[in-house]
Amino acid sequence: MATAEGLSEWFADEVVERGDDFYFSWNGGPAEKATLIRYKPESFVRFRWEEDEGTKYFFEMTIVIDEITNDLSLNITDFCEKGDEEETRLYWDNLIENLQIKLGAA
Repeated sequence: MATAEGLSEWFADEVVERGDDFYFSWNGGPAEKATLIRYKPESFVRFRWEEDEGTKYFFEMTIVIDEITNDLSLNITDFCEKGDEEETRLYWDNLIENLQIKLGAA
């Protein structure tokens, strides 16, 4: 969940990992830097974009397994500017759809 290889499968076209710094690029554009700020293997990963340094903003992906049904879900926490909520929601919906296709779950 927090490897460059895994993230490049569905999150970004290319991901380069250098220590706690990850460089994400899409469609051949310039890389955007995010720093890994928390990580628990097979549970969650939290990043902060370089532009959000000095703020409390982050984005987090958490895997949750229902204790009763054993259903697996991916919860996303992200911050965006006021008025960008719908665009951000669509962005994550598309990424999750790509992940489901990769996993054969769609």
